[in-house]
Amino acid sequence: MQNQVIINPGELKGDVFITGAKNAVLRHLAASIITDGFIRIDNYPVNMLDVKLHEEMLRCLGKTISYGPGYVIIEGSVSTSELIWEKRSIRNTLLILGALLTKTGYGKVPLPGGCDLGERKYDIHVGLMEAMGAKVWQEGKYLCAKVETKLHGCEYKFPIRSTGATENAVIMGSIADGVTKIWNPHIRPEILDLIQLLREMGADITVNGQESIVIKGQELLKADISHFAVGDSLQAFTYLVAGAIAGKELLIHNFPFEDLEVPLIYLKFSGLNYYQNGKSLIVRKCTPYPIEISTGSYPGVNSDLQPFFAVWGALSQGCSSITDLRYIGRYGYADEFKNMGVNSEVKNGSLIIKGGNVVKGGSTVTALDLRAGAACLLMALIADGPTIINDFWMVERGYDNIIETLRSLGVSIEILS
Repeated sequence: MQNQVIINPGELKGDVFITGAKNAVLRHLAASIITDGFIRIDNYPVNMLDVKLHEEMLRCLGKTISYGPGYVIIEGSVSTSELIWEKRSIRNTLLILGALLTKTGYGKVPLPGGCDLGERKYDIHVGLMEAMGAKVWQEGKYLCAKVETKLHGCEYKFPIRSTGATENAVIMGSIADGVTKIWNPHIRPEILDLIQLLREMGADITVNGQESIVIKGQELLKADISHFAVGDSLQAFTYLVAGAIAGKELLIHNFPFEDLEVPLIYLKFSGLNYYQNGKSLIVRKCTPYPIEISTGSYPGVNSDLQPFFAVWGALSQGCSSITDLRYIGRYGYADEFKNMGVNSEVKNGSLIIKGGNVVKGGSTVTALDLRAGAACLLMALIADGPTIINDFWMVERGYDNIIETLRSLGVSIEILS
């Protein structure tokens, strides 16, 4: 885990292989709690920090974890329903709670952590658990839930589309008594991948588009499966933008074209040139044009992608506008960009970027969250001198072996601490 690194500007040339999605694999790890069987996950990001942290949590609960080249095996049953934890927390503890509650009737986990993106409440999770018969309460820095007998199916409508609550619904509903029907779910590739994993374990789940999901509870799930994790679209998009602004020739393997269809359209109309070769993408440096985007539910522009569109806007000749409709005001990285010479302001809830400025080297920036830090990294690649990035571990939370990957592409990176 690196706290401070120096990124030197340079061209990227070589091959990048996209691993399994962080936001899929973490859900697979949580889902492993509801079975005592054997689960093998291929295309696994073995050295991603949030993944390693989640593995530690599972070991604390009694699960056994072993590795092979690009895969992990999780097996065994949980020996405790209380995750007593003093280290950094992650948002996925909400799914661990749902899985423990479903499997054992009780759970106690640390309050969710992750990136600070404003108010990320968990009231939808609590409402869902209560609708399925559980009592939920807080004990200090822990969130607890208990059901007297077993969770029962219910019909529940989400007030807003929630990725995490949809995931909790399919995990809990898989072995609850009766049928659970969720209205207004959030359907995106990582959720469909979790559903596929659960189906391979024996779950009965029907997806009716963005309208509803129906889960018929089973007595138990067999596991003893092998599952290939869906590719990480956020990782792929990061390297795509890196190649477009600093690439001599970057070949990105296992590129998830279908999952990034709308974001790719925006970039293509804003100057991006790339070549598709089967499941691979070739990208070289191009001239960015100003861009105007608003974030939205899949298949629209994910909120996590908007910092990379901000990089695009900063390098274009003209004025760009970015509006985050999911996490209002998620523009903290813009202050870090200002240290690198980018001219921007927040106006009427949107980030207005006046592009065309030289990206200044010799500056120090901080990775405020995972994607903000990755965006600062991209800016550093085309600065006119070296850039120091503090709290670089934030970036390593969601990218597998990113320092080694960038070095293999020709980027000079020095680790200070």
